[in-house]
Amino acid sequence: MYEPNVVGDWQEYDEEHAGLRVRVHGLEKAEPPRGRDDAAEGLTYVRFRVTVENRTTAYFGIHLEDGQLDVRVGADGESAFLDWRNSQFIEGFDVYPLRRVTAVLYAAADEAGLGRVDVQVQLKVDDEWTHRYLWSGGIDLRQPSVGAGARPDGSGDSLAAQVASFLREETETGPGSTG
Repeated sequence: MYEPNVVGDWQEYDEEHAGLRVRVHGLEKAEPPRGRDDAAEGLTYVRFRVTVENRTTAYFGIHLEDGQLDVRVGADGESAFLDWRNSQFIEGFDVYPLRRVTAVLYAAADEAGLGRVDVQVQLKVDDEWTHRYLWSGGIDLRQPSVGAGARPDGSGDSLAAQVASFLREETETGPGSTG
């Protein structure tokens, strides 16, 4: 089963781009530096970074712009508004060995959906498209979010929470239990 990266994790490339790695990190609520776009009226802005690191002995030409990113929010994966005017993309930058390059990006979405944010990235390296990778994270909204089928007692709806809940129930109702 394919599992997404967690926001902050590095993703290593294979084969022709071996030694190159990328990550989405720094996901937080933040206002854009050049003011809000009119299309984002009533939405909450978030900022995140995409960093590409070269761990090889050769350089790579990196390109990352708005068409190579997809930001989705909430349990239903609704599209977020990517503010290209405020975002700082990577446009044809040569990343030399043991160096990094970072794009700072701004997106806006309904605040209720920011508990679950998915960012999909597809780099263009030396005029070749790389594999798409997905990062998942969220913004703490100080309110527990309850997804479809989740129990409102805070157990959550992630796979890890479901497994933990199942094991807890099995232990309580298993052989030799009084409940």
